[in-house]
Amino acid sequence: MDNSGGASSGVGVLDKAALVLSALESGPATLAGLVTATGLARPTAHRLAVALEHHRMVARDMQGRFILGPRLSELAAAAGEDRLLATAGPVLTHLRDVTGESAQLYRRQGDMRICVAAAERLSGLRDTVPVGSTLPMKAGSAAQVLMAWEEPERLHRGLQGARFTATALSGVRRRGWAQSIGEREPGVASVSAPVRGPSNRVVAAVSVSGPIERLTRHPGRMHAQAVIDAAMRLSEALRRNG
Repeated sequence: MDNSGGASSGVGVLDKAALVLSALESGPATLAGLVTATGLARPTAHRLAVALEHHRMVARDMQGRFILGPRLSELAAAAGEDRLLATAGPVLTHLRDVTGESAQLYRRQGDMRICVAAAERLSGLRDTVPVGSTLPMKAGSAAQVLMAWEEPERLHRGLQGARFTATALSGVRRRGWAQSIGEREPGVASVSAPVRGPSNRVVAAVSVSGPIERLTRHPGRMHAQAVIDAAMRLSEALRRNG
């Protein structure tokens, strides 16, 4: 039986997994609710939901009901990456010109963050992060931003061994931006703000970085507003195309 509203793909287990995900689109469901919504046998519905939970495509809420999992948001965010990169060039160039510092765009990938776009300061001392660079999620203002709005369990895990604390991330959520002074690299300061996708989920971090001598020990005072404006321009572009 195919309740998905479309023809069978011929791969039964995938069709059934798609039924489970479609059933959860309308909200949390108990196992009995999944059985009713999908028409699957109870053991099959349970086996598929638990397997999808293993892959983070399904999760549980506080009542133990099945809900759509965080992996789906991550995949949706990745689907928007081309749109993000198409907009990033001019936005980062403008941010560099306004601040006089190198500008970067980071996305999270597992336990690392990747620089997916950058606009380098044209002369003088600068913090160069080549596109494609992989940096840890344990230090730096971009890592703080990419971590701050994570689900609690992943947040707790990510804080282990990090150079920043849960209290610092609480401040990031309250202010809407992060700063770091010599956290990722001695002598380098940075300011970052979140880029949000159509679902309001944080999908990237936009940053400016440079020597502490120029950015001072309070880089947010100098550049937070410019970085927030750049992040908002990228977020708006994603919403328009979402």
